[in-house]
Amino acid sequence: MKHRRIPKRRAALAGAGVAALVAAGVTFQSANASEPVKTGEPRTLSIAAAGKLASTLGEDLGTAAAGTYYDAKAKSLVVNVLDESAAKTVEAAGGKARIVANSLAELDGARTTLAKDATVPGTSWATDPVSNKVVVTADRTVSKSELAKVSEVVEGLGGKAELKRSKGEFKPFIAGGDAISGSGGRCSLGFNVTKGGEPYFLTAGHCTDAISTWSDSSGNEIGTNADSQFPGNDFGLVKYTAEVDHPSAVDLYDGSSQAITHAAEATVGEKVTRSGSTTQVHSGTVTGLNATVNYSEGTVSGLIQTDVCAEPGDSGGSLFDGDAAIGLTSGGSGDCTSGGETFFQPVTEALSATGAEIG
Repeated sequence: MKHRRIPKRRAALAGAGVAALVAAGVTFQSANASEPVKTGEPRTLSIAAAGKLASTLGEDLGTAAAGTYYDAKAKSLVVNVLDESAAKTVEAAGGKARIVANSLAELDGARTTLAKDATVPGTSWATDPVSNKVVVTADRTVSKSELAKVSEVVEGLGGKAELKRSKGEFKPFIAGGDAISGSGGRCSLGFNVTKGGEPYFLTAGHCTDAISTWSDSSGNEIGTNADSQFPGNDFGLVKYTAEVDHPSAVDLYDGSSQAITHAAEATVGEKVTRSGSTTQVHSGTVTGLNATVNYSEGTVSGLIQTDVCAEPGDSGGSLFDGDAAIGLTSGGSGDCTSGGETFFQPVTEALSATGAEIG
């Protein structure tokens, strides 16, 4: 993305052999789940307050909790539970309870089975608290025999999973753009961070996997890789080697920027915004967590799934909610004309793994 960090240039960070924007279409349904139990009045909550309540209730309910999501319209936290007793606990705390069939342990077990028996390039899966299922998507490159294999695994999981097809393709893209040493591709800067008092920035790991030295659009070197993790994860840490401004802010492409003060975990139902060097600023909603995508280069897990659009070159760009850093663009489907879904590497995990801090 374009950060307001290089005076007079406002240039996109160049880079990236692989943009890994994935052509997949994952949708969510609210089937196989009951209506919220109406024995209490849920509190009106901000997304931050909802996240704190979800954490508290998760500890209080233990194995009786079956996932949460934020109802942006009602501004309330919906908590999936397994019985009436747990529902009363949720409502006493100000949440909206919904009794569902599948526990988190059962859904995690389904994901383990999928990873063991259905890891096929061109597939993805994510736990959806709205449908209370693991949603599996197979793209158009999955052959009939592979699809039959995946379908058999999903059917064996019963009501814990469902299979969908995508007309798109899980495919890495190379986007021509500003020059990068050793490459003619382009990625986007995610967030400026510090480590040991020194300036760094985060971007996508599939970008740093291909490129080790980074330049701005003028061809001037600005940084070199300090850490790169892809596949498995999808983040890279780059150390600034040039004297350039590096504010903790995201370019909004309208002459202004959004200050970033901290990192936060995503919540299903949360409204988020993405900034990237190809398509600039677009907004949407978090639709799933802990998503797994099987790229041709390997599997990446633990991703945030959204309905925000993205295109080649947006990889590594920032996902944020107000002043909170949420994610780094990993891959997605569609484009910003027809729409699509995009997966993001959680920033909190990247910070924890690299020892870096926002600021």
